[in-house]
Amino acid sequence: MNLNVVIMAAGKGTRMRSALPKVLHKLAGLPLLQHVLRSSAELQAQRTVLVTGHGAEAVEATVGADVRCVRQMPQLGTGHAVQQAVPALDDTAGTTLILNGDVPLIRPATARALAEACAETKLALLTVTLADATGYGRIVRSADGQQILAIVEHKDASDAQRQIREVYTGMMAAPTAALKRWVAALKNDNAQQEFYLTDIVAMAVSEGVPVVSAQPADETEVLGVNSPLQLAELERRLQRRHAEAQMEAGVRLADPARFDQRGLLSCGQDVEIDVNCIFEGSVTLGDGVQVGANCVIRNATIAAGAQIRPFTHIDGEADGVTVGEGSLIGPFARLRPGAVLGREVHIGNFVEVKNSTLADGAKANHLAYLGDATVGARVNYGAGSITANYDGANKHRTVIGDDVHVGSNCVLIAPITLGAGGTIGGGSTISKNTPENQLTVSRAKQLSLPNWTRPVKVKKP
Repeated sequence: MNLNVVIMAAGKGTRMRSALPKVLHKLAGLPLLQHVLRSSAELQAQRTVLVTGHGAEAVEATVGADVRCVRQMPQLGTGHAVQQAVPALDDTAGTTLILNGDVPLIRPATARALAEACAETKLALLTVTLADATGYGRIVRSADGQQILAIVEHKDASDAQRQIREVYTGMMAAPTAALKRWVAALKNDNAQQEFYLTDIVAMAVSEGVPVVSAQPADETEVLGVNSPLQLAELERRLQRRHAEAQMEAGVRLADPARFDQRGLLSCGQDVEIDVNCIFEGSVTLGDGVQVGANCVIRNATIAAGAQIRPFTHIDGEADGVTVGEGSLIGPFARLRPGAVLGREVHIGNFVEVKNSTLADGAKANHLAYLGDATVGARVNYGAGSITANYDGANKHRTVIGDDVHVGSNCVLIAPITLGAGGTIGGGSTISKNTPENQLTVSRAKQLSLPNWTRPVKVKKP
């Protein structure tokens, strides 16, 4: 299919009450415009043209070099927007598909069906029947209902026309050559003195060009965002769609209404997810993984049988986080970028791990920090202990051998290596390498001072 795609993203979005351009407000963690761009990318168009206006620089900065940007200044209606796009269209593409940057959930299959309905010879409109059609352009058909005669904008519609429930969604596909001719002939003799793209329907009818319609699978695909309320409502619809897809694949959600997927979530068999969990970026949960309530997990791979206990925060950022099979994480644990945990690793409450590897069976169960560390198998890392990995200018690494026991409240000053099988006495500050299979203690001598009295507060006269 020879195709241009035009995405309208010039509007200010006054009802959003925000300095941020409307199409950059986020839905499921992604700007509205990016949802549309992702769908349109699957169509493999010869050219994608983005029409910007309000906040143009910020909007254009979010798109790739493969998207051509044109500006609509000032914004004089949808027809005027397409007029700006016309010079950037690929003339060899027989069909031009027009999408809206603030209608984020259009499925690629629906967009493709709309373009195919055009077939390079017809004007195809994406329509939907709504219980409440307020604000939408109405589809006016012939008496037998077979022919589309016009689209009447809500503000220009008569009382009788406002009773029509079939509406225009703002998306259409037209023969490129005809579209160029029609938009050049648009006039602004209407209540708003704007150039309406919908007026090309009457032009097509007058030329004998068939005007046909295509419909989405459900109305959620064509709902736009004009206010924070609509954005929140669409967020819940999308999250419900995600929840249903996960449950159909076998995931057990404690409450699908309290589940947020803001990226890609891949789950194995028998995965259980409790309430109020957020998944961002790319997350993979292996067979039998259990995620407790109120967890946030971003860019992580969690292997089979692992348990992520409540209130755990895992954020892999660009480097990712890996949790091995059968590991126990949390509650109230934090795994940061570069954390790589082996099999049956235990990370307990208020333990933070960053840019560190923990081999099979290692444990840090309470109130500890492991940064820039390589931790061997079966290590027990005591409560209150930290790796002092930063000297004020550079990061250094701590290496802890297999079977080391680190007592409570220890400071390990990197760079340092703790020999396998060694024990670090509680309360030690270790700044030198330690030998294997020995107890190493570094503490000040304990003193008790007789006849010592505490200072007392001096009373002011």
